Formats: sequence, C-alpha cells, structure tokens
Amino acid sequence: MIVLLGVLVVVLGFATKRNPLLVVGVAGIATGLLGGLSPGKVLAAFGEGFAGSRAVTIFAITLPVIGLLERYGLQEQARNLIARFGRLTTGRFLALYLGLRQLGAAVGLTNVFGHAQTVRPLAVPMAEGAAERKYGALPDRTREKVRSFSASADNIGLFFGEDVFLAVGSILLITGFVNTTYGTHLEPLHLALWAIPTAVCAFVVHGWRLLRLDRQLERDLLTADVQPSAAVEAAQ
Repeated sequence: MIVLLGVLVVVLGFATKRNPLLVVGVAGIATGLLGGLSPGKVLAAFGEGFAGSRAVTIFAITLPVIGLLERYGLQEQARNLIARFGRLTTGRFLALYLGLRQLGAAVGLTNVFGHAQTVRPLAVPMAEGAAERKYGALPDRTREKVRSFSASADNIGLFFGEDVFLAVGSILLITGFVNTTYGTHLEPLHLALWAIPTAVCAFVVHGWRLLRLDRQLERDLLTADVQPSAAVEAAQ
C-alpha cells in the first residue's frame, strides 16, 4: 500500500498547481523507490519508457517548424484566407473544423490535425479573423473565448472520432479486456460501429454550441460598444 503514496504526490502536485512534468517525474521516482527499486533501476525504467514512447517527443521537431512558419507570416496568411469567405463566420468555421477533425480521427488520421500543428497556427487565427472581419478588433476576453472554443473543437472531434476507427488503442484494450475476463468473443468492429451514434451526437451537440458562439460574440461585442457610448453620453 505504501507504493500508492506516489498517487498522493500527483494529487498534491496538481492541487498546488505545480509543473505537471515535475510532478509526474517526482511521483514516478517516489513510487519506484517505495517499491524497492534502486536508483539505477528507477533511472532505467524512465529510459525504457522514453524509448518506448518516442512519438511523444515529436514536438521537438514540430515546434521549431511551426515557429519558423509563424515567423514568416503563417497566421497572417490564415487571416487573409478567411477574409475571402464572407459568409464563413467564427462558429461556422469551427463547426467545419470539428467535422473534419472527427472524420480524420474516424479513419485513423489522429495526427493530421492537433493543437500544436493546426489549432494554434491555423484554426485560431482563422477563427479570430472571421470575428475581426465583422466586429473589428477583439477584446482580450473575447479573443480567449474564441481560442478556447477552437481548442474544444479539436478535443471533442478527436475524442469521439477516434473510437470509430477499429484499430485505435482504446478499442483494442476494451476488446482484449472483455474477451479475457468474461470469455466472450467481442470484435473491434462491433465497438467501432456502436461508437458511430455517439460520435454523431457529439458532433450535433458541440456543433450547435459552436454555431451559438456567433450569437454570443455578437451579444458580448455589441454590449461592450454600447457601455462606453452610454458613459460618454452621461458625462456630457
């Protein structure tokens, strides 16, 4: 039971808002030492985990490339592109992105889109550009709202779309566990097919929320414009 103190380290670290990487690293070291491993074996376990999940470190290549593209005007070009589509509002664009993200994940293309390679350099500037085309400069609060909805479109599209792909890790894990534990013969295709209604419902619900974002932006920005005008009239 003493090994479970590593979980307590994680809980306390996140509760006190410490650096997540530091918290997980300390928790792993504490768990290994409490489990009777020597410092050398703990270090070897970290090395094996790093070598076994090299895809996690792909950001070391992605971030410099995205940084160079942004330095040479990637976000500005994204804003210029969205300006050519007059009827494509912020909500409509994000709903379109949600659909593309979900369809891509459903056929196994989980890494085609994503926060680092698509949301920050492309989706966010285009969503902000659609709002700026209609309302002008955006307040910081509104800009953060647009960014949060952009991130949510990617998260929900990936989460509910990838389960439709029958070779995804979660599907294989469920079928393996159920077949081993209960002696059944559950096929990955069965779970993937049952995930389709859930994915459709997720698209409809969050797509509706994204379309409502246009009304929220209009209400927030018009209210922000009216309040200063009323204050000026009262002063006069």
